[in-house]
Parts: sequence; structure tokens; C-alpha cells
Amino acid sequence: MAPNTDYADHKDRCKQFLTDFYIEDGIEKKFVYAEQLANIAHREQVDITIDLDDIHEVDSELAECIASNSRRYIQIFSDVIYDLLPDYKSREPTNKDALDIFIEHRLLMEQRNHPDNAADAFREARNKYPPELLRRFEVHFKHMSRVKPSSLRLIKADCIGKLVVVRGIVTRITEVKPMMSVATYTCDQCGAESYQPIASPNFIPLSTCPSQECRSNNSGGRLYLQTRGSKFTKYQELKIQEHSDQVPVGHIPRSMNIIAKGELARLATPGDHICVTGIFLPTLKSGFRQVTQGLLSDTFLEAHNIMRMNKSEDDELRTDTLTEEEMNALEDAKNMYERLAWSLAPEIYGHEDIKKALLLLLVGGVDRSPNGMKIRGNINICLMGDPGVAKSQLLSYVDRVAPRSQYTTGRGSSGVGLTAAIMRDPVTNEMVLEGGALVLADQGICCIDEFDKMLDHDRTAIHEVMEQQTVSIAKAGIITSLNARVSVLAAANPAYGRYNPKKTAEQNIQLPAALLSRFDVLWVIRDKPNRDNDLRLAQHITYVHQNSVQPPSHIKPLNMKFVSRYIATCKEKNPTVPENLTDYITSAYIEIRKEARNNIDSTYTSARTLLSILRLATALARLRLADDVDKDDIEEAIRLIEMSRASLSDDVKRSEHVLPIDAIYELIKEIVDDDGNNSVRVSDAKQRTLAKGFTSDQFDQCLQTYEELNVWQINQSRTRITFIV
Repeated sequence: MAPNTDYADHKDRCKQFLTDFYIEDGIEKKFVYAEQLANIAHREQVDITIDLDDIHEVDSELAECIASNSRRYIQIFSDVIYDLLPDYKSREPTNKDALDIFIEHRLLMEQRNHPDNAADAFREARNKYPPELLRRFEVHFKHMSRVKPSSLRLIKADCIGKLVVVRGIVTRITEVKPMMSVATYTCDQCGAESYQPIASPNFIPLSTCPSQECRSNNSGGRLYLQTRGSKFTKYQELKIQEHSDQVPVGHIPRSMNIIAKGELARLATPGDHICVTGIFLPTLKSGFRQVTQGLLSDTFLEAHNIMRMNKSEDDELRTDTLTEEEMNALEDAKNMYERLAWSLAPEIYGHEDIKKALLLLLVGGVDRSPNGMKIRGNINICLMGDPGVAKSQLLSYVDRVAPRSQYTTGRGSSGVGLTAAIMRDPVTNEMVLEGGALVLADQGICCIDEFDKMLDHDRTAIHEVMEQQTVSIAKAGIITSLNARVSVLAAANPAYGRYNPKKTAEQNIQLPAALLSRFDVLWVIRDKPNRDNDLRLAQHITYVHQNSVQPPSHIKPLNMKFVSRYIATCKEKNPTVPENLTDYITSAYIEIRKEARNNIDSTYTSARTLLSILRLATALARLRLADDVDKDDIEEAIRLIEMSRASLSDDVKRSEHVLPIDAIYELIKEIVDDDGNNSVRVSDAKQRTLAKGFTSDQFDQCLQTYEELNVWQINQSRTRITFIV
């Protein structure tokens, strides 16, 4: 920027921009900033954000000057707005604070003390107040849209004083505290008031009264701080860390301190991916610290605009739901459940039922709080399988599609890193809690890869989170409970590297029953040699490798952004389970318990399994955007749990050569043999069949096929099956 900048001319150009800039809204002209000035004058708006795109459209030179010397132009715009406010003030503001009453009282006293020239006394008294005390607005800049966010390591010394845009993930935030911007003192001798504007975090209070009376009398009156007459602003510090994709090879991520003042406080929480526009400044130190710091200086970013971002793409995070037009278009499209599951990681071949379970994990169930007791609605899933079956790829895809998530690995995570750590706050020098991965992923998903490689004492930290959804801390005098309302998605290898079918499921998994019961779905993914399946898998992988896109199929995958918005729409629904399904759910659970008791190769089954069925069923009802759970949702939830249990045993290999209707026939015959009769009720047979993972259509097809073969007969009301001996 040229050294001979005419700031008086620039001030006139800023004034002209604020009053004359407009956008055409159809036929009418909309004066964007003039309307905001009127709102500020009437105390209906606190901050005004000036978009440099608008200034660049009118005056490109002024926009470049603002971007390169932002701190000076904040003062210029503040002076211009303060001068313009009386022109836009048409009425007295209704909401006045204590500072307004304080200033009005002082001005009235000056007028009473000088009744002869009241107007001059009023003007002189008003000029005595610092402008920071009288202003009730904040001025912020938003950088031009063509300026893309920079990496933290690219912000160097040449950016000092300039407006920069950075992107990163929030790792720590401090509490919002009041920061004094103007200190007001009262003299105990003459009663005069003194004002001290404060621009740095530290200041030295005034000690001697600067009034004319005290100086002439040499009385040396002491000053006392007036809290009600001082002005405070909200102050918060954030610490952001650069993204992993911005870190060069062999380096560690860098961090930067962000200072958010006023209305910019409380806009971000730990774990958020944000884009910050601000002024890069050196940290001012005073006293002994200034002497010891030498030639080096710490830096920070004074925030002007904070915007939450998507993790995978450089655009603003949209948490909006689907519009009515899109909802009507979806009502015409059938099999939305199948399409959404197919759209999850379409580049990964197969795993249809696993993708359906992951879709339900993204949607989640409904939290219940009967009489203060909390029953979680989040769904936990563990994927255990052989190497090379795309477990980690599924985890990374869920991490990308979820609006809030954390990704970590087993050996790289400690119990403290997952829950919370005690740190010393550099600002207040107090012991504070810093949340770990599970706390940062609150109301989101925590993906833990290599779950089996975790140490036992670190893995026990997850137990409380998976069921109670809290992290209880009692360290360094801090006793508290942090919210960790998170769904856990874990991926692990079996104990022997590969799943050994000659050993039991318990020997293969080797995880404690207390942890396994907390997973709603435990899925074992086996890599079995099969010529036809291997051929299709190889063709799929080579096509994806050559074209970087999934092969064409009969179902067109949905866009990732659309899937995220649809899931956000589903989460607004809170379906309930009707009373007429209670008996059906309880009988299905009893059947599952009976199966687990008779089968030694099954995992631990407890009452949590019943809650898992309810959670999966409510998630399915949410996917349909329904207010009630129906029988099909319960059947699909039981089918998914049964399919996950079937993956533990070697029965899947045998079932490949058995038709579903033949397997259903064997089930019905087994019921008849157990009872010792030659007949069975259709409802009992259907319940046993659905609990085994078969569908209602397959059951009806079996009844019809074997009735035509004269194996059994069904009465006219279709309620009882009788075998023909």
C-alpha cells in the first residue's frame, strides 16, 4: 500500500459506500447497509459485517487497502457509522442499559451546572467521553469470496496487520469472560470522573486524578474504579489446529490462537471445522514479560467472521433439511431405505446388510428418559473381520458423511485421549478439562479403528460412554460429568488375525462380555473363497481403480450432500412404539434368548439386545419419516440382528446351497417335532421364521409350495398348519 494514503478521502468514500450501496431486488433497490445503520441506531442490531465483495464492486482500490490495513479501517468505519447514526435515528431506543442511564445522568448534571450555555456544556461533556464508551455496535469485515482459506503454516510475518482467512478444527475453547474496554474512575477529593480506554489484555490503572481542580489544588485525590460506569465486552479464546490434509510429510499439525470478542463468542465448539476471517496480530506484552520476551513475539488472530465448514469439502456447513418439493419427490420414489443404503460407500463392493446397519447408525434411535432414568438412542456397531474386507474404508466414509464425528485408532489412543485430560489454562493459569475424542464427538459419531489393539485399561474408558453417554471425571480437584452422547463405530480384527472357524466365536473375538453387550450390532465379515463372488469383486475393484467411480448399476446412488440433508430431516422425527406391537417384540426377544441358550457359538445375549431391537426399529421409522413404528420395522431390526449373529457361525456357508423355503420347512418341522403334535399355529411358525432372519414373503411362499406338494394342509381361516402323515 502506498505510504501517502489520504485517509480523509478514504473516510469520505467509506461514508458514501455505506449510504449509497444497494442491490437490485427485482424492481426495488435494497440499501443493504443503510437498513443496518437504522437498526443499529434503534438498538435492534449490535454488529455490522461489511463484505469486501460489495466494496470491491464499487471501489476496488478501497477494498485492497482494507484487506492490507484492516485495523486502521475498523477505526475509520466506526467513526463514520457513529457520525451517521443521528441521521438514521427516527425514535428513541426502547431497550436501554445501565450505561445509557449513567451517561444520560452525567449529561443532565452538566446542563444543570451550566444553565447559561447548556448546549455548549452538553457538547463539551459528550466530547469528554471516549468514543468506545458511547458506541453500541461492532464493525467486522468479511473477506472477498475469491480469497480461499489458507493453511495455518502459510500465515507468516508478511501477513501482520492484514485480513487473512484460515481453516482448521477447534481443539480448545475458553470460557466467555467479560473484558474491560473502558475503565471509569471517580476521584475521592473533587468527585470528577476519568475514563481510560483499554486496548490490550493487560493495563495499569490510573492512580492520580487528572482533573483541573485536583491539579491546581495539588490535593492528590485517589481514584476508585466505577464498575457500573465501565464498559465490558465478551471475550473468548479459541485454539484451532490445521487439517491433516494440510500437513506436509513428516511434520506435525500446527495450532493458532483465535480471539473472539463480542457477538463472535460462543459461535464454535470443540470439534467443529471452521473457517475464520480475521486480522493477524502480534501479542502485546507488558511489564516483566515485555523485558524477558526479547526479540520474539507470539501472534494471534483477531476474529471478524467465523463460519462452520464441511470436513470433506471447502464449503459452508449446511444443516438445513429437505424442502417440501424434495420431500414430495421422495414420496414418489419407493425403496428409499434400499437407495440410501446403496448410496453409502458405493465404491465398496457388497456388504448390503452392513451398509443398512451403518445407515441406521447415522440416523440413530430416540432417547428416552422415563422418571429421570436415561435410555440412550444412539446405536453402537462393531465390525470385526478378516484383513482386506474394507472395514477401515467404511469407517472413513461414515466419518466423512456424518456432520459431527471424530476418527481415531486403537494403539494411537489412550484412555485420557478418548475421555478428557487435565490441562493448565495459559490465560487464567487454572486447571481446566480438555475433552478427548469421545467428548469432541458429542451428538455425533466416534469411529475407532484397530479396536482390538487397544490396551485393556484404555478400553474400559469407553464402557461408561457406550451406555450412560457421559464421561465422569474426578481429577486435580475437578469432579464433574461431561456429556458424550456419541455413537461408537469400531472396527477390529479377530484374535488370530483371521477368523478361525474351528474355534468358537468367544475365542475368536476375545473381547469382554460387558463390552460386547454394549454393541447393538456385532458383525463378523468373513473373506471366504468363492469363484463367482471373487470374480465380481475383482471386476468391481478394477473398474473403480481405472475410472475413480463406482460401476453403473440398476440403482443410482444419491449424492453425499443429499444423504446428509435427508439424515438431518429424519432426525427431526421422534417415532414411538405402539402398544399393539409389545407382545410381538417380547415374544421375539424370548425366542432370541432361547436360541442363544441352546447355541454355544453365540455371543452374550441380555436385555440390551431387546433395547437394540427397539433402537433399530425407531431408526427405521425415522428413515420412513413416520411418527410410529410398524411391524415391518421390527421385523427388519430383528433380521439385521439375526444376520449379524449368523455371521458368527459357519451356518452361512451351508445356507448358500439351501433355498429359503426349504430352510423354513425345516424350521416348521422342528417345531412340530418338539411339540409332539402333527400341527402348529401359523403365527407361531411365522414368528420363529422371522426371528431366524427370513422375510414374510418367503414364509408365505413356503406355505404355498408345500401345500401344493400335499406335505401339509392349512385350514380355511389360514391359522393352523397340519402335516399329512
